[in-house]
Amino acid sequence: MTKYSSRYASSPEAVKKYDTQELRNEFLIDDLMQEDEVVLVYSHYDRYITGSAVPVKGDLVLETIDPLKAPYFLERRELGIINVGGSGSVVVEGTSYELGFKDALYIGSGNKEVIFKSDDSSNPAKFYLNSAPAHTTYPTKKVSLAEANKLQLGTMETANHRTVNQMIIGSVVTTCQLQMGMTELKPGSVWNTMPAHVHDRRMEVYFYLDIPENQAVCHFMGQPQETRHIWMNNHQAVISPPWSIHSGSGTSNYTFIWGMAGENLDYGDMDVCKITDLR
Repeated sequence: MTKYSSRYASSPEAVKKYDTQELRNEFLIDDLMQEDEVVLVYSHYDRYITGSAVPVKGDLVLETIDPLKAPYFLERRELGIINVGGSGSVVVEGTSYELGFKDALYIGSGNKEVIFKSDDSSNPAKFYLNSAPAHTTYPTKKVSLAEANKLQLGTMETANHRTVNQMIIGSVVTTCQLQMGMTELKPGSVWNTMPAHVHDRRMEVYFYLDIPENQAVCHFMGQPQETRHIWMNNHQAVISPPWSIHSGSGTSNYTFIWGMAGENLDYGDMDVCKITDLR
């Protein structure tokens, strides 16, 4: 079964006037990881799709949705997948790719058949999905967490010591515009992406995981001088417009998956905001 919804772009002037519920309605994705369903959210920011697939009772098939006006999902799109559950596999045009916990898979455009499978229904795979429009077909490639390009950033003194795992990114996988990776905060650290930044050339989506029970993450967004916040739980995602910062602080350490698409593939293309200038 496939469920989808659409989110339209909002101007920064409009967002200034949103109350808590309006902000959550526009940017928070809180219905992912539903058993035996493919859940998709189509955003009008760079036509980015965020979703999930959790096969339990049987396999799940990636089906096209009406906004694409395409005979199959990947006719003009590329797809990134990171498994945040039990072991499973993704079958692409008859070829099976085994994905363990936190392993990633890139699937290029033009692939008509994508099937999601779990190895054990009592501990199902939980596939987190990101998709962007693609103009060229590139090869499908698996990237394990161990194969990621790893950056060590931050310090314990500033509570933001973290490992950035670049997984679906130019130095590891060739893509049209999609980039994905996973940032793991060390125990005792809670701040992510600080100093904060914007990149008007790309939009971004954050997906939070490894949040302990009864803990939460406060995600910060908005223009640097007009910030807002959204409280988030485990396995929830948040859409970040190109004009918005994307940062967060948790009541415990945690992990988040970042995905982005837009004008370029330059990971370092960021307009950094001084911490003391945030409002």
